[in-house]
Amino acid sequence: MTHTPREIAAAIALGLPAVLGAGVFAGFAPAAGLAGWWLLPALAISAAAALCSAFSTADQSRAYPDVGGGYGYVRAQLGVWPARMTASAHLLGRCAMAAALAVMFGAYVVPDQPLAGALVLVAATALLGAAGFRWDVGVSTAAAVVVLGVLVLVAVASFAIPPVPSAGETGSANELVGAAGLMFVAFTGFERVTAPHRGERPHPPGVLRIAIPVLVGLPFAVYLAVGAGVLRQLGSARLALSPAPLRDALVAADAAALVPLVQIAAAVAGVTALHFVLASAHRTLTGLVEDGDLPGRLKPAVLSVVVVAACALAVVVMPLSIALGVAACATLFYYAFTNASARVLLQNDRTWPMRTACLGLGLSVLLAMSTPVPALLISFAGVGAGTGLIGATASLRGRRAASRRHTPPARTPGRS
Repeated sequence: MTHTPREIAAAIALGLPAVLGAGVFAGFAPAAGLAGWWLLPALAISAAAALCSAFSTADQSRAYPDVGGGYGYVRAQLGVWPARMTASAHLLGRCAMAAALAVMFGAYVVPDQPLAGALVLVAATALLGAAGFRWDVGVSTAAAVVVLGVLVLVAVASFAIPPVPSAGETGSANELVGAAGLMFVAFTGFERVTAPHRGERPHPPGVLRIAIPVLVGLPFAVYLAVGAGVLRQLGSARLALSPAPLRDALVAADAAALVPLVQIAAAVAGVTALHFVLASAHRTLTGLVEDGDLPGRLKPAVLSVVVVAACALAVVVMPLSIALGVAACATLFYYAFTNASARVLLQNDRTWPMRTACLGLGLSVLLAMSTPVPALLISFAGVGAGTGLIGATASLRGRRAASRRHTPPARTPGRS
């Protein structure tokens, strides 16, 4: 079946705002601290891992259209306990990603009160979602145009003026894979298109064959240009210390007049990407409730409050570098499970070959294990604790249900 350019453009427009987030606005700093200029080739590794993972989620969404994202796919393909680990990794990654987006927003938009600005962003985005605001094609297109346009301006301005000699360089090629793991967060968000929520019209495979490579390839090209520009203006040592690299690069390039545009783009990117992050976490929690892994009395409104509270707590306790690292590590573990489950799909359910899922699995594990040690330890602890809590809750509910089934009904005294 032939699909029109309008259908393909609509799918790309829906996905781009979910992809353009904290990774491009703040991720270059910790990545430069690890790998210096090697962060640019690291972006290619991140993009390859994201592309394979996008292929896997698209195939699984087509095979299981009525389940709750990666958690549901893994439960259907690999079983209950892998699914619980997947859910734990996803929820931890979403909370850390929400913290990274909110702290990024605070650093760019409210630099004098970054924590207050971050918490306001979480609350405001949650209220937008509760009010039923929908990021349709028109709104998503406007958001993507704003963010991409400002990123192009930053790249052009960074190359327009020769930089001041750098005070030194940092990072090494040995940390290439670690930087690739951190920058993976700059490409997540493609599930907005590859695994739409219930009630949303799925995109046909013919549309996704073009939309997915564009959703990963276009940001990759822009990130390369922006990353090279900020590295040129700031140098890797100064970039590694910057809380707002794009803003500082413009100031260094004598283009401070463009800083308000960067603040607008950071605000737009923060709200749009955070909306997807909150909705994605809510979907996973809903799947856990529906499958009996969490108490059935947890209604959608309660789940929304739980998600917002967890994200606000992450904002308070996680600095930006830790939030980005945990978001990357936990999300990579999540995609390791989803790629593993995609490997066992039947051939009739595939649009892409099985080897892309195998490559995605290998890259996800490699990049996750190469993230900074604090992020790796927090991710291991969080996934372990979350899996244990989900398992204990499900076991308790199962015992209570069994007890109710085996309890004989009370006798009604007969008449004498």
